[in-house]
Amino acid sequence: MSRREIISGNWAFAEAMRQINPDVVAAYPITPSTDIPMKFSEFVADGKVDTNFVTVESEHSAITACVTAAAAGARVMTASSANGVGLMHEIFPIAGFFRSPIVFGLVNRSLGAPINIHCDHSDSMGERDAGWIHLYCEDAQEAYDTAVMAVRLAEHDNILTPVFVCQDGFITSHGFEPVEMLDDETVKRFVGERNARYPLLDVKNPVTYGSFASTEYYFEIKRQQVEAMENALKLYDGVAREYEAVSGRYYPMLDAYRTEDAEFVVVVMSSAAGVVKDVVDELRDKGVKAGCLRIRMFRPFPFDGVAKALSHAKAIAVLDRSLSLGGTAPVVSEVRSALYRASALIPVQSYVFGLGGRDFFPQNARDIFTDLEKGQIVGEERYIGLLE
Repeated sequence: MSRREIISGNWAFAEAMRQINPDVVAAYPITPSTDIPMKFSEFVADGKVDTNFVTVESEHSAITACVTAAAAGARVMTASSANGVGLMHEIFPIAGFFRSPIVFGLVNRSLGAPINIHCDHSDSMGERDAGWIHLYCEDAQEAYDTAVMAVRLAEHDNILTPVFVCQDGFITSHGFEPVEMLDDETVKRFVGERNARYPLLDVKNPVTYGSFASTEYYFEIKRQQVEAMENALKLYDGVAREYEAVSGRYYPMLDAYRTEDAEFVVVVMSSAAGVVKDVVDELRDKGVKAGCLRIRMFRPFPFDGVAKALSHAKAIAVLDRSLSLGGTAPVVSEVRSALYRASALIPVQSYVFGLGGRDFFPQNARDIFTDLEKGQIVGEERYIGLLE
């Protein structure tokens, strides 16, 4: 029987881990994801899981242990943030290449320097081409549900790709709110048992991991990873619908809020979407055809879905919680590419917001919609909430 509790995003993710009962968790604490391994270690100490909890000397060691355990055939989970994610960078592409179905609770925090413990998406965006699926959650409920779904997605025979389950540091990770959790048996049945393909410890069918790939093979291996990502796009909705059947909650790749006839649309990810949706409702009451498109799956990027959701818009604003220094911010780059592929010539304004945890207020969203209504679209990025 499901239960409802007031719980933080971190504890919700840890509770999902308890119910999943992974074979191995290797973790090293860093703010603001520390609560996840801390809470899970309590479950280990209390005998509520039979997970092998590996305490290590660094984040680099943590992800290395996760990759090797996954190669051995184990179901593996972990969590980290910010500079911890940066220290793991060397190993992330290896996890993708090994097709290691790791589920990773990535609690977004700014990537120093300067040192800052608050939220932006610079840590996960630095790994956008590492061969991992990226799912961005709006609230604690979604963090819990996505952790459960991510196991099925990562371990699917036609995907076999590690998954980042992202939530905003402190905003979601430490904010307490009502979360409805499934009963343990339902989660156990939903995730099933991992049936590892080519496990390293199957001595009757020996395999090699980590071997050198020369020019004769390297290109083909990377192309296979591309195919896995394409399969994730095709198969994600099936997993989401199965989860809806047991939970009553459905999470599409794209959360399109009042976009069907919207003329002015703000595209955003994670917790800031709630602010934008509230302003959309205000503007709708005033007769303005406003809408919000929340991108939940950033990798693989759902180009066709984004173009379709934005097809009626007269003007679009894309909000990035990270920078690409000397280039184009990550989310707006993909949105423009989606529109170009669909031959949709719609004006797009790029906005950067919330770096280092800078607050994003309803008035900021109102100002953005006002810019769109007035046709104030310029080529350069705009920066929301700067002090000067």
